[in-house]
Amino acid sequence: MTTNHSTPNPGYASVQNAGSVSIPSPRSGSGAPSSPVSTSPSPSPSPSTSPAIDSQPCLTLTSPTDILAAVPYLVGFHPTASLIVIGLARGQAKMVARWSLPFPPGTLDPMTPLFDREGITEIVIVGYGPGELVTPAADEARLLATKAGVHVGEALRAHEGRYWSYVCQLATCCPAEGTPYDLSTSQISAEATVCGLVALPDREALERTLAPVTGPVRMAMRRATAEAIAEFRAQLMAATDLDTFATRFVSDGLARVRSALAAHAEGGRLDDAAVARLGLDLAIMRVRDEAWTLMHESHSLLWKDLTRRLEPRFMPPAASLLAMAAWRAGNSVQATIALERALTTDPGYSMANLLMHALQNLLSPAILRDRLPTPAELDATMGPANAAWLLPLVNLLDEEDLPPTLE
Repeated sequence: MTTNHSTPNPGYASVQNAGSVSIPSPRSGSGAPSSPVSTSPSPSPSPSTSPAIDSQPCLTLTSPTDILAAVPYLVGFHPTASLIVIGLARGQAKMVARWSLPFPPGTLDPMTPLFDREGITEIVIVGYGPGELVTPAADEARLLATKAGVHVGEALRAHEGRYWSYVCQLATCCPAEGTPYDLSTSQISAEATVCGLVALPDREALERTLAPVTGPVRMAMRRATAEAIAEFRAQLMAATDLDTFATRFVSDGLARVRSALAAHAEGGRLDDAAVARLGLDLAIMRVRDEAWTLMHESHSLLWKDLTRRLEPRFMPPAASLLAMAAWRAGNSVQATIALERALTTDPGYSMANLLMHALQNLLSPAILRDRLPTPAELDATMGPANAAWLLPLVNLLDEEDLPPTLE
């Protein structure tokens, strides 16, 4: 549901399910609010999630103001310069998508197959910003929906405390100067909080949740990484048979991945030395892919911890695994930010680019959920470990990260 904020392409978008969201058309033909909009969104479910997470509505939206109050909780933060599309099927919201504005023509095209895949029959559009920014994007979304036979139940633009409707033409309901709104008058914020939903001030606040650790924690990790590198170098230099050494190193790395996952499952946290060693392990594709094949939504806590603590050069594999776990869990916001971190460090990192492509094209994690190879299948495909497997790690050893900070 979020777009790429810090990388060069501003058109990236990710999509998630809105949870159990029942939204009869927010407006009747006369422009007056119609029957209530009921929603029970999960914090960030995926587009393939069952449309009914809870049979009892968590939120009830009865006006455009309520819709505007609910959107930050659907996307996880208060959006600006954004286009939001909420897709519904049989009155049940199935997905929410967000794009940064402006975006290139054709950016919304992936919504057409999404409509078909999720059985979307109606959408609600909300744009944030001045008319010259929002209107072209809203028009593109409305045209795309019309061509797909999808009804536009409501299309709003919000800017500087006022909103306008693109579907209501009645001056008594939607005056040309816009309708003032005050989110503090809506009960949605309180109800969403009770439901466990969070709306951070902006996307930058979400980015900070994955920011690298700083200060003494960073300095400690830097020391642990230097020690792990020195240990690896010593073992490598002492090896008399590099293929045998690679086999043992990969085997130990696979064991460390499984041990780390088990420790986190029991509520534990890896110490600095274990994190540093795992950072080196994950540079080996076969070790990283072990974590990929074992992937579960609950693994996101481990990969988030490593994404924040690892030295930047060793971070992309962990950030990509975090993105995969978050995407599977439906947290497309976190997935996109994690991928942005990975690609900022290594723009060519293939796993991150693959997942970003999936998010950009509004694909469902279901396309991979049942198609990941097993560890045994990886072994059969990749064959026995050999010295060449170590090259990606060896190439990282002499790279330098930014000096530690005391912030």
